[in-house]
Amino acid sequence: MTEVQVGKAAVDREQLRQQIAEKYRDVAVSPELGFHFHTGYPLTRMLGYPEDQVNQLPPAAVESFAGTGNPFLFGDLNPGETVIDVGCGAGFDSLLAARQVGPSGKVISVDMTAEMREKATSSAREMGVENVEVREGYAEEIPAGDNAADVVISNGVVNLCPDKQQVLAEMYRVLKPGGRIQVGDILVHIPVPQEAKDDIDLWSG
Repeated sequence: MTEVQVGKAAVDREQLRQQIAEKYRDVAVSPELGFHFHTGYPLTRMLGYPEDQVNQLPPAAVESFAGTGNPFLFGDLNPGETVIDVGCGAGFDSLLAARQVGPSGKVISVDMTAEMREKATSSAREMGVENVEVREGYAEEIPAGDNAADVVISNGVVNLCPDKQQVLAEMYRVLKPGGRIQVGDILVHIPVPQEAKDDIDLWSG
């Protein structure tokens, strides 16, 4: 008999990652298709990003933006800080972070989808930003050492991870003492039934 932790989704993590990667590959490669979630410039306005800052970013980074919140509403970043962006996508939040921390700071951008990482890398190059490093990785296994970051940001990623406690533990691990976690994500106000948590197709839409 397999024991399932109460509240934890009984889904195959690798299969789920594959389904999510396929969905966000489409967002990266064909953002004009339209999806069941908001994307691009209209989404940035919905989430309260300053238009003047958005307009300074390469269109490729903006058109594939698919966040669910705005981590910068919790406060701006400081010059010289090291930031880890968990689930960076096309680099939208990473590039805004890079501007805020300046040349003396650093942004480590982590994503599992190759096409998103390629967009983030090319957008940073187009902006002439040299303090962004894009790495392959997962929220549950952040590719950074202990005490590596002053701030961890994330946008619309934690909700896609079945083991949220592991994700938060990883964020805590990579933070320096006194560091900050600034997450924009989805919150529910009523418990999600276990059978819904265990339905893998409901995770990736």
